[in-house]
Parts: sequence; C-alpha cells; structure tokens
Amino acid sequence: MKLSLGPILYLWPRQQIYDFYDSILSSPVDIIYLGETVCSKRRSLKTDEWIELARQLSKSGKEVVLSSLTLIEAESELKTLRRICNQSDFLVEANDMSAVQLLSEQGLPFISGPFINIYNARTLAFMGKQGLKRWVMPVELSAEALSAIVKGYTSMSLNSIETEVYSFGRLPLAYSARCFTARAHNLQKDDCALICGEYPDGLQLNSQEQQELFTINGIQTMSGDIYNLLGEVATMKEMGVDILRISPQYRHMNDIIHCFDEARQGNSKYLLPKENYCNGYWYKKEGLEMVT
Repeated sequence: MKLSLGPILYLWPRQQIYDFYDSILSSPVDIIYLGETVCSKRRSLKTDEWIELARQLSKSGKEVVLSSLTLIEAESELKTLRRICNQSDFLVEANDMSAVQLLSEQGLPFISGPFINIYNARTLAFMGKQGLKRWVMPVELSAEALSAIVKGYTSMSLNSIETEVYSFGRLPLAYSARCFTARAHNLQKDDCALICGEYPDGLQLNSQEQQELFTINGIQTMSGDIYNLLGEVATMKEMGVDILRISPQYRHMNDIIHCFDEARQGNSKYLLPKENYCNGYWYKKEGLEMVT
C-alpha cells in the first residue's frame, strides 16, 4: 500500500510551495500530485514551473503526477489544460472530463481525480477503455460502495486499475463559478485581490449554532472538519486499496504522514494532531459525523 500527497488545494505563497515540497522529499510519501486544481487565477507557479518542479521532484525516485483544473470555464484554461495533457513526461490526473477526452484521444494513460463521477463498476470499466490507469474514489462514497465497485470490476477480468482513496484532509465537496471567499469580503470575483491567500487552510464558515459546517476556499466548498480515515487503513488494505491520499495541510504535515506510514505497516499506536475530524461518508452516514 502506497501513500500519496494530493495537490495543494489552497493558495500558498510561491516560496512556501517550494519549501513544502523540499520537506516532502525526505518523507515516506510515494506519489506526489502537483498543480493548480481550484482556480486559474492562482498563479504562485506557472504551468511550466509546475512541470519543472515535477522534474526536480522525480529525481528523488518518487512518482510525480500533474493534476488538472477541476472547473474549466474559459479558453485560457483550456490552453493550460492542453499544455498539461500534451506533455508526455508525467502522468496526468484528470479532474474534468475535457482532460479525459484530451488524454484518451492521444492514447495516453491517465488518472481520474476524485471529481470524476465514477460510481459503479461499469463506469470504471468504460474509463479503463479510455486509458484509465488509476482512479481516486469520489469522496462522498462509502466503504460499501467502494467494495462493490472493486468487486464488480474485478469480476469482469479486465486490465487492472489502481484504487486510491482520499484518506485525510478537508473534503472538497463542490465547485462554483462564484468565488465565495471574495464574496465574504464584498469583492467581485474579477477583482478578488487573491484574498483567499490570507487563508492557508481555507475560511471557516459556521452555522448559526457556531458549528464549523464548511470551509470556503475560493470557488471551492470544503468540509468544516478534516476527513480522517487513519482508523480504516487496515480495512482498506484488506479491500485491496492500493493508495492512501493525504491532502496537504498548512500545519503538522510531517506528523500526519508519519501516522499514516505507521498505520500502513500495521502500527496503530501513533496519534494524529488534535483537530475536529469526520468520517461519516465512509460509513454511509452524514459526512460531518465521526464514527469511532
């Protein structure tokens, strides 16, 4: 079972991004996903700089994947997408069906991100015919649904496809053409001043009862609590999950990675930093629940 580090979902300063990945080189993470997946206005690194960073990180022996934007709205974004899909040095994580089309037309293998709606074995088989090498389970699916999909696909005796599960981090729930962080500051989306950069782990949105219900991250709505499947690592291993994905957080990343590394080796004595956690979707319950 491998560990992956998903793309950074927040707007971090340029140097902090470089420093972050420098610190990851000595970690037990096996796979690193790079690129902007949320908002094309975030340009801490340009596309060519992401690709160059991928080249540098790949020298460490880790697998590096380029991730595409999730919501394509403009020709300029399509141009960037084509640039990513037309390179052949690195696998691409397709987070939009336009990326799937561009990659499949070239006969290139690809990975489907958690925003591609694969909800049954037949869809997984169809995507496999398009060149799918690995799929990341949509975050709202349960362990029961995952088991049914994997078993159904296996029964078809088709080419093997790796399964990756989003196992730690705030859940990316929805995307919108409207920027919620800008709206919270009475700013227009076209004149947002990149205000989301002031919230390196997102802007907390509370209910009237002061429950941390959601996290606002630009055009992305995320869970208020952190999704945590550390306690399910042994179960996922039995189910045949190949990769555990950890989503980058602003704090405690080395501790988080260390805990999951120990868990995949069967050692469960390490505790995660104290935070508000949830895992309801895994158990077919409300997403904000934490089942112990």
